[in-house]
Amino acid sequence: MAQKLDISVVVPLYNERESLPELMAWIERVCSAATLTYEVIMVDDGSNDGSWEVVEQLKQQYGDRLCAIRFMRNYGKSAALYCGFEAAQGEVVFTMDADLQDSPDEIVPMRQMLFEQNLDMVSGWKRKRYDPIGKRLPSKFFNWTARTVSGIKLHDFNCGLKCYRKSVIKSIEVYGEMHRYIPILAKYAGFKRIGEKVVQHQARKYGTSKFGMERMVKGYLDLISVTFMSHFGRSPMYFFGSLGTLMFLIGGFTTCWVIGSKIYKQIMDLPLRAVTDQPLFYLAILAIVLGVQLFLAGFLGELINRNSSDRNKYLIDKKI
Repeated sequence: MAQKLDISVVVPLYNERESLPELMAWIERVCSAATLTYEVIMVDDGSNDGSWEVVEQLKQQYGDRLCAIRFMRNYGKSAALYCGFEAAQGEVVFTMDADLQDSPDEIVPMRQMLFEQNLDMVSGWKRKRYDPIGKRLPSKFFNWTARTVSGIKLHDFNCGLKCYRKSVIKSIEVYGEMHRYIPILAKYAGFKRIGEKVVQHQARKYGTSKFGMERMVKGYLDLISVTFMSHFGRSPMYFFGSLGTLMFLIGGFTTCWVIGSKIYKQIMDLPLRAVTDQPLFYLAILAIVLGVQLFLAGFLGELINRNSSDRNKYLIDKKI
């Protein structure tokens, strides 16, 4: 029978060869001092700087305590976390970046907080950051928007250092760039006990950041996607059908008003112009067409959802 693991640490990495030995030794030191059984799952996201060779050397040194996955090319952090979550076997699962900006010293207090406060996950908050102001200010605005839209009172959605119960990471699917919104995905799956802990953020010791300003654009597009999926993912007709019906009714009533106004003016022998000469008529027709298209989009979404393989995938908490 395989040994039960206390924790799994999932580390996505991309071109971080210098920091990997130090990170692994740090995790080993922390877990050994706390007498925790652990595994580290390093997911190489298509590195081209020799990171995989370093991982292979670490595998020989640490044996079963290190599990490694290598992608054929760079797929992104979400894909790395998804595969790391699939492989994780620990009772509690941590995620942290490979650049040493996340401190493994936080493992023990975050795990303790998870159990003592009976939480589903604990998210790190880098209250004091060692990033340039060009990253800090957009990050503050981004976190405020995510906090407002989701209703989850976290200060730092994008912090790489997080702690989960195993049931959480086995119940969510991280795709695209959704690693920023794992708390939202967890809440949508029913895991609403989400806590936050101030964590130590360290200055980058090796290399440079792998994320540019394009992540802000992707972040907001993904926020729209995850919000829509959270509310209407299983019932798209509620959104598209309601909006389509509203557009159709507005267009229909406007068209009737334009035509009725012309008939009234004809009867009363008042000055009038042709219906087709009025811009309002064309706007009304456009509203009707858009309303029909939105309604059909919702209808097709319902048909696709009805035949989806995970349509009846419900998460069961307990059975008696």
